[in-house]
Amino acid sequence: MQRARAMKMRDLERLTGVNRETIRVYFREGLLPEPGRPKPNVADYGDAHVRAILAVRELQRERRIPLTQIKRAVEGDASAMPGGAGAFAQLENLVAARVNLDEALVPLSRIEGLGPRAAEDARAFEKVRAIKIKRRDGKSHLTRTDARLLGLWGEMRAAGFNEENGFKPEVVKMYVDAAAGLARAEIAEFLSIVEGRVDETRAADLALTAIKVMLDFFGLLRMKAVLQEMKSQTATPAKRRKTSSPPRAKR
Repeated sequence: MQRARAMKMRDLERLTGVNRETIRVYFREGLLPEPGRPKPNVADYGDAHVRAILAVRELQRERRIPLTQIKRAVEGDASAMPGGAGAFAQLENLVAARVNLDEALVPLSRIEGLGPRAAEDARAFEKVRAIKIKRRDGKSHLTRTDARLLGLWGEMRAAGFNEENGFKPEVVKMYVDAAAGLARAEIAEFLSIVEGRVDETRAADLALTAIKVMLDFFGLLRMKAVLQEMKSQTATPAKRRKTSSPPRAKR
């Protein structure tokens, strides 16, 4: 088993491209795990610090999320959690680097601000494998990504996607199944292409880029498809026959 490497501040600067003054701000805000202290006035850093610094930088620079909001989101404030799958991937990385896995969770009781039926929706989402409720010390918790999924469904409820209008939270099952199938196909295709061509580090970089970019790419494709399907399914019978009937052969 490979031993974790110990790094100094200059190594963090080199590997992350972030200067030490900014890194110290991250420490003061409680966004980075405490370093090892083998001796007085000696600090050892590790890969977790590199990942956390890169996550904060991504959230700040690419996602334009203020440091104060990042801190609140890390501490479990559901109202501060950013939107966008890419932002949540970085938030999960940051939380996992900052604290132990068991602590990198939001208590289910704290997400009531996401909507009056958030806890009920959480149980419905778990049944269709959209999220997973984790039990710690006799209490229910969610990852921040899963909490954000519930927040998004709360926005759908507010827009009118509710039981009164015939929409139940279980409707998200079709998205769960579609996402799982697409992910299997994506990973199989990706591995078949990169295997033997690039090393693991480069493959990881490519995968990270694909996760960020292709989410937007797929979102646009989905929007086009939904609009086209809506137009097709709401067309008048005469128009549907006209567009679906094959052209007659000339005699």
